[in-house]
Amino acid sequence: MTRSQIRKASLFSFVFVMYSYTTGGPFGLEGVVAASGPGMALIYDLVLPFFWCIPMSLVSAELTTAMPVEGGFYRWVRAAFGGFWGFLAGWWNWMAAFLLASAYAVLFADYLGFYFPGLTGWKHTLLAIALIWAIAYVNLRGIQLVGVVATVLEIAVLIPVLVLCVVSVPQWRHNPFVPLVPPHRPLFDIFGVGLALGLWGYSGYEQVSTVAEEVENPQRTYPRALAWVVPLSMLTYFLPTFCSLAALGNWGQWNTRYFVDAAQAIGGTSLGIAMTLAAAITSVAALNSTILATTRIPFAMAQDGYLPGLLTRLHPRYATPWMAIGFSAMIYSLFAVQTLTQLISLYIWLRIATSVLTFLAAWQLRRKMPDLTRPFRIPGGRKGLIYAVGAPLIASGVALLGSDNFAARWGPVALLIGPVAYLLTWRFRKTALGASGR
Repeated sequence: MTRSQIRKASLFSFVFVMYSYTTGGPFGLEGVVAASGPGMALIYDLVLPFFWCIPMSLVSAELTTAMPVEGGFYRWVRAAFGGFWGFLAGWWNWMAAFLLASAYAVLFADYLGFYFPGLTGWKHTLLAIALIWAIAYVNLRGIQLVGVVATVLEIAVLIPVLVLCVVSVPQWRHNPFVPLVPPHRPLFDIFGVGLALGLWGYSGYEQVSTVAEEVENPQRTYPRALAWVVPLSMLTYFLPTFCSLAALGNWGQWNTRYFVDAAQAIGGTSLGIAMTLAAAITSVAALNSTILATTRIPFAMAQDGYLPGLLTRLHPRYATPWMAIGFSAMIYSLFAVQTLTQLISLYIWLRIATSVLTFLAAWQLRRKMPDLTRPFRIPGGRKGLIYAVGAPLIASGVALLGSDNFAARWGPVALLIGPVAYLLTWRFRKTALGASGR
């Protein structure tokens, strides 16, 4: 079976694939409430999308409809700026995937550890690795199965979240926007930490462009999926946070798993257990879509001669890049021994760097290929393009300046690995050029 014969994803399943990659559920941003204040956290949920995911969705929609190719944003950057910067976009994304996929597996084991205290040490690591390989097998079967799994998992996640919002209404006693910011905290700490976490929560809208060739009518499907997912993501973060704060008011107690505590306080033990399961399922759903989107990058880079040709091998039955999936799963497993905080703090640097190149590619391709057919164009003409590129660049700079000490120390190191890797992969590029006769 060839790639052209692969069974493709419909709009319905692709919406859930995109949603599970970019959001998945309300979990992960709870720490912003205590760090930046309840009012500021809610404002982030409503305002930050206009500086990050909405511009990214506009850029992704324009470029996907113009260049619906496997590898997505990696090949957009390559077309805009050449091989070196295209390589960096792909490499940084692949490295970020090592951290992100591992983080989801670790987070799944963490949530189960709340109810199984003996799940520590090697047992914790083994569970995370087992989950990685189970989801890698789902991805081996192709995007249709990935879409079915994503749909089932996300419905299971959203049901207890919706119940939490509904049962909290009679208990509203507090103004969820008060205080706006924590008293006696440095202003930059409030904005820097919250913004970095917010960018993580609202990132990834360009990532699923890597599977454009595996989606039915991508020029039409991708923009429509974005139109569904962006507002759904905003509601997913804002509504349960607003409802929980209005009912409980204890913003200072929020941490990375607080929705579980809020569900138990508002709806009792049963809802608390359901929310714990929803949080664990969110990690599985996110891992599922992450493996799908990110393993197409080494596949596409190998096709272009930047990585070993072995990574281009397709499964004889499912036509999926099984070597790229398997090799990536091995790397994810190695990173599954790290802590969640360390994984995410480094991931943000790599994620922002890749996104910045994607934003700039939209600008450059307007200049370099003005006659390229664009079924969807960023609205507003030149002003709209300036907004779509400029707003996220400003947000990126503030987020990086506000990084914690670990990320500020090791984030630049992670980025510098990219140029080094480019030099080390010269042998593969030379072989590919020789084979093509160029």
